[in-house]
Amino acid sequence: MKILVAGATGVVGRRLVPMLVQAGHEVAGTTRRPERAESLSDLGAAPVVLDVLDAGAVREAVLAERPDAIIHQLTDLADEDFDANSHLRIVGTRNLVKAAREAGVEQMIAQSIAWLYVPGERPAVENDPLDPALPPSKGVLALEEAVATMPHGVVLRYGALYGPGTWYAPDGAIAQRVRAGNLRPSPAWTSFVHADDAAAAALAALEWPAGAVNIVDDEPATTADWLPVYSAALGAPLPGTARHAAATGRPVSNAKALSLGWKPTVPSWRTGFADMD
Repeated sequence: MKILVAGATGVVGRRLVPMLVQAGHEVAGTTRRPERAESLSDLGAAPVVLDVLDAGAVREAVLAERPDAIIHQLTDLADEDFDANSHLRIVGTRNLVKAAREAGVEQMIAQSIAWLYVPGERPAVENDPLDPALPPSKGVLALEEAVATMPHGVVLRYGALYGPGTWYAPDGAIAQRVRAGNLRPSPAWTSFVHADDAAAAALAALEWPAGAVNIVDDEPATTADWLPVYSAALGAPLPGTARHAAATGRPVSNAKALSLGWKPTVPSWRTGFADMD
């Protein structure tokens, strides 16, 4: 297939491009920064310098490439600007979908998140409702609704990404907060996924039916569970005693992804954190 990866130099995109090339696909990848074009060529993709917030430029690029599928891995989180990221999800996704429909592209795979489910006792599955009151909901709901208008749209609801280049890497934003003592154990739930496994899911999703799929590892955990393990892996001081607090968030099930043939190579953050460089 001919694949256009939007956000090809991001955490997932730069892992995904060589996977697609190795699988025999012809790949073009977008970046908004001209200085990153050469890195895409080195990975085996044809670079496309593109600002996805520019509807006309997106239309021109998609019509020029005419891919068989678009894999949307766009984020804007380098500066922890969540409003910018939400804006990108809303406007960038809308522009990509509109251009795809005009170019006759039927298939789109898009990155979403797995921590937007309404509270509940059991692990969340894909047909559980999302919570519109949570801060990321505006951008995420707009993205998922736009992708659902495609003839064949797959939404990958990723857990918290960790691994090199992520916020959880030893030089990442979460690591900095842990070293500064700004995180404390709590009953808040997190479902993780290694960035390598997230990329592998995007490759596998080319063969999946339309709809949402949770992409998380096998062991959802509260901050009280994972933070001491993560701190030890960083060589950071162990966090202090947790204050009493009500549980927040919700564990997330990966049963659907497993049934589709995806399986995390890093099944638990326990081993993933221990292997951090």
